[in-house]
Amino acid sequence: MNWIAVALSAYLLLAVANLLDKFLVDHVLKNSKAYAFAACLLGVIVLLASPWFLRWPGWPLFVFNIVNGFIFAFALWMLYEALRRGEVARILVFIGGVTPIFSLLFSLLFFKEHFTVSQWLGMLFILIGVVIIIFLPTANSCLARVSKKLKFVQNFKPRGLGIALLSALAYSVYFLSTKQAYSFQPFVSAFIWTRLGAALFVLIFLIKRADRQAIRAFWHKSSPNKNKFLVIFNQALGASGFILQNYAIYLGSVVLVNALQGVQYAFLLVISTILAFGASRLLKETFSWKILLQKTTAVIAIVAGLYFITF
Repeated sequence: MNWIAVALSAYLLLAVANLLDKFLVDHVLKNSKAYAFAACLLGVIVLLASPWFLRWPGWPLFVFNIVNGFIFAFALWMLYEALRRGEVARILVFIGGVTPIFSLLFSLLFFKEHFTVSQWLGMLFILIGVVIIIFLPTANSCLARVSKKLKFVQNFKPRGLGIALLSALAYSVYFLSTKQAYSFQPFVSAFIWTRLGAALFVLIFLIKRADRQAIRAFWHKSSPNKNKFLVIFNQALGASGFILQNYAIYLGSVVLVNALQGVQYAFLLVISTILAFGASRLLKETFSWKILLQKTTAVIAIVAGLYFITF
């Protein structure tokens, strides 16, 4: 299967999942550790596939997989904490724009990966598209409008970017390490071991009493079932996107797959524009030619980047 098609499918699912993440950390699981705990523990459901796909990789690779799972869980925790503290529009686009840069730098420094002129040009266009989205007026940006509709808290704090930077750094290390793991192990087996590592990492959140209480409160019978269902549904959605993203990395280049994350925001811009015309009451959007030009330019830049990467 073409890695680009897999990556595009992944980012479509992750775009929706990340928006729901913001809602959940603001209104359901306000403790980012509790949410990361729930996400990583639910991830061990992949162990059900162990009898058919899990292979013992040997101690060195086993340790490598588990540590890589730790890195993923840390990146996820930092993402949720950044979303809790900051504005969803800025945080998601910031992480999506910075992660490919870290991946590119690490890939060039440690793995000596080479890219064609066309691929360099494609990554540049996608980065330009992401930057344009970052500078969209906050009140009119796609993510801000959807966030407002879902009653997200638009309370941006500068320190949220520092945490988002840690998340982007951890994600880039995770993705590059994962690519190496997939080079020596079957895809599903390595993925299962990594999920186990992530689940083991979040057990440290049981140490502090306040975190234990936050985790227990969510799973308590007094917690609304609709909240539990929403968390489980969103984790299933995010997990599907994440598995596809990992499979795209398995098939292709880490740097190029990360660079395609800009397409995630293009999806949101296109969807919001369609909804604004077809269901204006949903987003209650007021267009200006300047904003429409910015959004159109961003989408064109990202599509151009996708074209050059696949050229």
